[in-house]
Amino acid sequence: MNEYVYPIVFGVIIGTAARIYMLKTDYRQYPTYLHGKIIHIALGFIAAGLGTVAVPAIMEEEFTAITFLTLAASQFREVRNMERNTLTELDQFELVPRGPTYIEGIAIAFESRNYLVIFTSFLTTLAYLVINVYAAIVIGILALLLSNRLKSGGKLKDIVEIEYVKPHFEGAGLYVDTIYIMNIGLKERQEEILKYGMGFILKPKNFNARSTIANLGQRQAILHDISTALGVYRDAGTPALVPLAKRDLDDGRVGVFVLPQEKDVEKALAIIGQVPTLENAIRMPTKSKANKKGRKLK
Repeated sequence: MNEYVYPIVFGVIIGTAARIYMLKTDYRQYPTYLHGKIIHIALGFIAAGLGTVAVPAIMEEEFTAITFLTLAASQFREVRNMERNTLTELDQFELVPRGPTYIEGIAIAFESRNYLVIFTSFLTTLAYLVINVYAAIVIGILALLLSNRLKSGGKLKDIVEIEYVKPHFEGAGLYVDTIYIMNIGLKERQEEILKYGMGFILKPKNFNARSTIANLGQRQAILHDISTALGVYRDAGTPALVPLAKRDLDDGRVGVFVLPQEKDVEKALAIIGQVPTLENAIRMPTKSKANKKGRKLK
């Protein structure tokens, strides 16, 4: 039997296991069960095979053979496009849509996880061939833990303080704390909003966080996640019942107004805290050279 058979099989198993470990269907119900999961596990198996066979190719000095990794990169970019297109089509039928920024973040995550699988299987197979199977097991476990850590980014609770505030009306204007949300003229709608509505204030912990939560895509992600987890009291054609997030222009706070079907304050606070900080929404103005020079001048 070829000396590379066991290392290759081992690397593929660990790589596929890493993809399964990173694959999770949560309250957002994506990827869907069962067919959505099958697609991603199959792609993970392919990624594991690519990462594994690269090691024997290098050892046999078949350097041209590893150029297929460039093909793999283009194929996994197609995974990103597939996720983006699918979610964009589905978003049209959501009562509270994800928004393009959130969709792009999900698409990037699915692409990057296949690369994590390639690295996991590559390192595991390399350890098996260079050292022994026990070293490969240790490397495999460490790679699984690292992949799980890298699969997700930051959470909203890391950059903001979240506070529940009961929404109220001043005339026809709906407010969350001092932040104006929208104008509601009908008395019946006002009564519905006061009965079912919930308000939250997001206080940024620093200037970077202020710029991040100002992003419209990040705010839409908050509205989508809380509406998905707790339900939403609205139907198509009722613009007065649309959840909204508005910004205080003076201090950068964001007021969030939602109409959940399950009015649970503690659960809502936890859900908002777990909303992912979208990579495309993150801003770090304090890192700019202009800001650093400004601080020195002071």
